[in-house]
Amino acid sequence: MEVLLLEKEAVENLLPQKFPFVMVDSMISYSETSLVSGFNIKSDNIFFNNNTFLEAGLIEHMAQSVALHTGYQFFLRNETAPTGYIGSIKEIEIKKLPELNDTIQSEVTILQEFAGITLVNIVTKLNNEEIANGQMKTVLAK
Repeated sequence: MEVLLLEKEAVENLLPQKFPFVMVDSMISYSETSLVSGFNIKSDNIFFNNNTFLEAGLIEHMAQSVALHTGYQFFLRNETAPTGYIGSIKEIEIKKLPELNDTIQSEVTILQEFAGITLVNIVTKLNNEEIANGQMKTVLAK
């Protein structure tokens, strides 16, 4: 089931991170096992340097895309989402760094979910070109 786009304010309400540490500003699609998020690169971003969005920002964007999927799941059940943590990052490959005013999109695919631990695959694209990918394991705080 596709869900309509969520704008910046709605997305921020579903994330534990707050400005200036928010690296996701839209939800393009959602299903039980996947999500597509978006993020527009601005010059006031803490990971923006020399006209480039840095590797750390890309990885944080990927992680927050996973957090958005979890947050939206809890929102749909009328529950408050617990804080989540990155348990591990596996084989992140960054092929290209976005620049000022670029809008990146990340597709999160849930590979496994058990007892608050989620294994995901993430592919980040810029203008339909893959610029980063990897796997993360996230853990919900008890």
